[in-house]
Amino acid sequence: MAVNTDPGLQMIIDNVQTVVASEGGNIEFVELRDGRLTIKYHKGVNEECPECVPDHELVTQMFETSIPTYAPYITDLELL
Repeated sequence: MAVNTDPGLQMIIDNVQTVVASEGGNIEFVELRDGRLTIKYHKGVNEECPECVPDHELVTQMFETSIPTYAPYITDLELL
């Protein structure tokens, strides 16, 4: 999952990973090409608090909020 060439993007991925991992989820970097970032989100499971598990919409929002500040060259996000 390391994006060694870009510390800003790596920081975004690490921060989102921290949030989703707390509920058993995982973020997988797929590709960055021509300004398009592709990420795969493996949603976690929390039987005691299902609403605590971030859905794809929330994960997308986390990325979209951070990208302009830390990786402004990213112009498109695809969350699988």
